[in-house]
Amino acid sequence: MNQELANVIKIYSTGTHSELSSYLIGKSKDTLIGVLVDLLTMYINDKNSSTIREFITVTLAGYTHKEGKIGYNGFKQDTFISGKTIKCEAKPKNVNTEEFEKYRRGERKTIPARLNGGGNFTDYTPARLQKDKREKDLNMLVSGFVDGKLIYILELPFNSPDFVKNLENKIKKWQWKLKGSKSTKGQFLRSADFDYKNFIKSPNLKIVYLLNRNELAKYKPYISKGFYEFLEKKAK
Repeated sequence: MNQELANVIKIYSTGTHSELSSYLIGKSKDTLIGVLVDLLTMYINDKNSSTIREFITVTLAGYTHKEGKIGYNGFKQDTFISGKTIKCEAKPKNVNTEEFEKYRRGERKTIPARLNGGGNFTDYTPARLQKDKREKDLNMLVSGFVDGKLIYILELPFNSPDFVKNLENKIKKWQWKLKGSKSTKGQFLRSADFDYKNFIKSPNLKIVYLLNRNELAKYKPYISKGFYEFLEKKAK
């Protein structure tokens, strides 16, 4: 973090609005641009928060972003049926290239995960799966970033057969492991994950956003082989 951004954050957190304004007014345009870029870089690459990546994914797909942890991530009005609302669940994933460099330098033992059209549902339960399946107008938005750079956004109905089947299988395996437990109340599947193989054959799969073929090639090392081949065929 550069010193200017550190000062801005410090004044924002401990000072007054007028103190922050006075500090910023005294800075050059280039300094302010540098502070904003550094702040965005930190925020969009934050490992502990996907809020800004979620916002980008939802809004570029044409939905209104819904803040908060409860409920779905966005909604929009159906253009053909008056009063009908379409909901979306966004699953953005970001890859940090520095982690690949650490692996090459021997500073980490395992190779980092590449973008594979994947995502996961945390703290998932059979009840939650049934609720999601009952939502007839629920779409999944799957997106991938590299160092905060948006690579793709894919959209598909939640109830796509292969997609739902994968989640059902994850739930069944989890329930089998719990078999014989004295109580399953309050227990949940920590992570129900998926990747491109669970929706690539969906007839209603839509490419919302995708880098052109030349730009996409720059990020090939950070995308799994099969998924990259799929994206390359779709890219212009």
